[in-house]
Amino acid sequence: MDAVPGVQFGEQPRQVRLGGGHRDEEFRRDLAVGTTQADPSPIVAEPRARFGDLLAAEWIKIRSLRSTPWTLTFTALFAIGSSALAAMADYNNLAHPGPGARRLDGFLCFDAYPPAGWMTLVLAAGSVGTIAVVSEYGSGLIRTTTVAVPARESVMLAKAVVVAAIWAVVGTAISLGSFLVSQAILSGQHAGVPITYPGALRAMVASALVAPVSALVGLGIGILVRHIAAGMVTTLFILLLLPTVFSQSKQWSADIFQLMVTSAWKRLVQTWGQFPGNPVHIATVAESWAVYAIWPLATIGLALLVVRRRDV
Repeated sequence: MDAVPGVQFGEQPRQVRLGGGHRDEEFRRDLAVGTTQADPSPIVAEPRARFGDLLAAEWIKIRSLRSTPWTLTFTALFAIGSSALAAMADYNNLAHPGPGARRLDGFLCFDAYPPAGWMTLVLAAGSVGTIAVVSEYGSGLIRTTTVAVPARESVMLAKAVVVAAIWAVVGTAISLGSFLVSQAILSGQHAGVPITYPGALRAMVASALVAPVSALVGLGIGILVRHIAAGMVTTLFILLLLPTVFSQSKQWSADIFQLMVTSAWKRLVQTWGQFPGNPVHIATVAESWAVYAIWPLATIGLALLVVRRRDV
């Protein structure tokens, strides 16, 4: 047994006093104050996510998709390459005209913007728009997103803004590149035109805007369907296959045909309008621009209404 310092063996240790009642009272008071003031730190509420934060988050999501840069690059090369091939074909026709051939004058709109290249652009933009939202539903990331940001409409609206901005930039670059390449080739036969030529600027703007319009339609369909295979097929059918169902021989069928996105694009690109003696009404330029506005507004608006009422 260890000895207590200052205490002889067999002697009980004495209690140490605090030196008087006054010091004892101060000690008890300080001890009480120390225990009562040891409160936990207050919980600080996290600030609500701003719309700019949502835009940044959606940009990171889309940029992280491995298919995005490959799709953009392939689409740009194919569209511009198709314009070059179409211009080279007419270059050869102008260089070696056959007997009785008539010289092509004016803006060769479908050399600058051939349908094959631009249908590929529509397909790619619509598909990326669908994948941008359907991939989140498939991986379950949408649940984490809605927990962090309960305002689902704001999340989907931010996604729509980012998708539209990306494809507006890409569409502008492709449209401008296709115009410059095609006109440079045709200039060798004095068939190129400047951007100020009547109808050329409208065709370039329409060809640039068809990309974000298609992407927003695909995004809206993806929000409504929430399945990657069904979303892709629905987007492909509405944008590319549905216009082929309707002919332009009867007025009612032509009216439905002219309500399609690709039909409005062709009308805006071509430099001619209603042919004399044609009983079927051809959509005007203003009506075709209206089709550009109605499709994304209708699909995104309907998608936002559904998101508000449906669970993830």
